[in-house]
Amino acid sequence: MIIDGKKIADGVLAEIGESLRGTTLGVVMVGGDTATESFVKIKTRVAERLGVEIKRFDPTEFAHAIKCDGVIIQMPIPNADELIAALPPAKDVDGLTSHSIVRPPVAEAISEILSRSNVFAQEKKAAVVGAGKLVGLPAAALLRELGADVVVVTQTRGSLEELKDADIVVCGAGEPGLIKPAMLKLGVVLIDAGTSEAGGKLAGDADPACAEVAGVFTPVPGGVGPIAVAMIFKNLQALVARANGK
Repeated sequence: MIIDGKKIADGVLAEIGESLRGTTLGVVMVGGDTATESFVKIKTRVAERLGVEIKRFDPTEFAHAIKCDGVIIQMPIPNADELIAALPPAKDVDGLTSHSIVRPPVAEAISEILSRSNVFAQEKKAAVVGAGKLVGLPAAALLRELGADVVVVTQTRGSLEELKDADIVVCGAGEPGLIKPAMLKLGVVLIDAGTSEAGGKLAGDADPACAEVAGVFTPVPGGVGPIAVAMIFKNLQALVARANGK
């Protein structure tokens, strides 16, 4: 089964409807990076569809950014840990703060994919490739919460050999084509959230040929990405409702 992320995302956005019209979303970022600009443009298009105003801020303008209804700290960015520590949980749409109110968008996207694919993580072996703040760590936390036996594989911990026995694999390394079909178990649930740029195009950690051995496969682009973006706005909806006492 190849996941149609755009279709799922459209369903999430339809549920949000007009509820966010007139709200603001601050994006704290450092410009100039092609991949970063691409990601922000995608979020901006969805914001326009929902009637949300995107406001960009330099890290030095952080105090102004947190006046928005929600805030994204767009990675990579200098002093990321300091910015996250200073971000009020009530404005944290990415679920990065230690007392976050919402779940990180990628974790929400993975949860949605598992649910729609009738995949139950309880007592399954799961491997997460990468330990970043936006993908690896939230994915590992979600899978543990769902009852899976989770191993996190990074350059300094574990080995890609561990993927061979995994029932569920989540990719978040940001290395195009890192995962090959021979590394995987037949019928694996392969969720590729390792989006990066290769040859001017977006690419995932998993070689597209992995779809031939996977029972569930998320392509890049068009898989996890659109759903995760939709979940940013679902999180914003939750934070705005909370702020309004609903």
